[in-house]
Amino acid sequence: MSEGLALHWRLIQPRYNLVGTVCTNCDKKFFPPRNICPDCRRKSKIEGFRFSGKGKVYTCTVVRAAPTGFDMQKPYCIAIIELVEGAMLTSQVVGIDPELVEPGMEVEMTFRRIIADDESGIIRYGYKFRPKS
Repeated sequence: MSEGLALHWRLIQPRYNLVGTVCTNCDKKFFPPRNICPDCRRKSKIEGFRFSGKGKVYTCTVVRAAPTGFDMQKPYCIAIIELVEGAMLTSQVVGIDPELVEPGMEVEMTFRRIIADDESGIIRYGYKFRPKS
């Protein structure tokens, strides 16, 4: 089994369900998951937490010179999304002209293809965000 394939399977919960963690001591939420709260440290008690998938664009940029494997998607928008629960994550914004994405825009998670290794390889799916309907 290749290292890439093993990593893919380990990350299925966070990628497919937007699962992170919450510190039950201070209620701070994290994505990706963390093992310890940076604020509470030893007093932290970390549990799994499923995010709603709703948020807003905090900042964004349009990618015109895409890395290998993403050439067919360009131009596309990459944004930092601030989830309603407080955590922030980086994601592609889809379903809209990349030039029209702007800070403050309300978005929601959607499940999309991320990349395919090759014609006979594994297709990796995960979260992206789209304008809230």
